[in-house]
Amino acid sequence: MPIEINGKTIETDGNGNLVNLQDWNREVAEVLAVQEDIDELTQEHWDVLEYLRDEYLNNNGNQPMERQINKDMGKRWGKKISSKDLYRLFPRAPSKQGNKIAGLPFVARKGGY
Repeated sequence: MPIEINGKTIETDGNGNLVNLQDWNREVAEVLAVQEDIDELTQEHWDVLEYLRDEYLNNNGNQPMERQINKDMGKRWGKKISSKDLYRLFPRAPSKQGNKIAGLPFVARKGGY
């Protein structure tokens, strides 16, 4: 189902992920987040979204599983974090919901480890 932002139609696939990676920006992310029942994107959300985009765009399409997201966000934030911390940010799975809001393709795999 396409989304409308400032008069521009942005195509999504059957899972709600963007069809075209170049359509993504912060405004698009905010609309996608609201559709995912996340009312406000905090700096921690943006850190994860930027990390996911960087991994995908600059690391051969890598879409890290949750364990790797935990480790890398812990390094970035300078503290040990748990899956619970990431699920607080992305309740429908950090690797899936995070990828959707980050404008990345659907992740079909199961689990995070």
